[in-house]
Amino acid sequence: MITLYGFGRVHSKVVGLTRDLRVLWALEELGVPYRVHGVDHPAGETRSEEYLRLNPFAQVPVLDDDGFVLTETGAILLYLAEKTGRLIPLDLRGRAQVSRWCFAALNSVEPPLFDLVMIELLGASDPTGEQRRPVVLKHATRKLASLEDWLQERPYLTGEAFTVADILMTTVLREVRNAGVLDDYPRVSAYRERCEARPAWKRTLDAYEQRLGVPEGSAR
Repeated sequence: MITLYGFGRVHSKVVGLTRDLRVLWALEELGVPYRVHGVDHPAGETRSEEYLRLNPFAQVPVLDDDGFVLTETGAILLYLAEKTGRLIPLDLRGRAQVSRWCFAALNSVEPPLFDLVMIELLGASDPTGEQRRPVVLKHATRKLASLEDWLQERPYLTGEAFTVADILMTTVLREVRNAGVLDDYPRVSAYRERCEARPAWKRTLDAYEQRLGVPEGSAR
């Protein structure tokens, strides 16, 4: 049985943005039996000696597959896809393309979007935030423009099939869901909406909200 160490409690400002959602979504898509071990982040559980043995960076999530422990969401999603033979092509080059777009989501697109989110979240407590925002936004728009062009002739990142790369990219794009950053990129926005319309994503959010004890719809 797979155990996922996901958030059991988290700061209200990041509800719906936490990275355990990426793995939870993949598990729902794959139909793999699993259980969730809720981690109390505000209480400092990720800094406990026991948790640091699982993840030395004190981050959530952690996957435990019958004693095989894995961290980092990109690695976890690729592992689950390879383990099940789903959400990834069977041929080497097809798998390489999925890996490529997993890395692109996490290394090319996410950094500037995450910086924007942090500027918004920290507000006045980050004295340089507003000064840095134009430069960060310019970096983000370059990445989004490239993604907009890429999606011109394909519904998903690697073509016609939804893969784990799309889970990663969609959850990255959700990081700026309230900032209006995607308004100028209709194909990117439509792509995100198409991915989020999947039944497995709705099941993921429903269970997530119940576990955190937050109002229905607050993670959307």
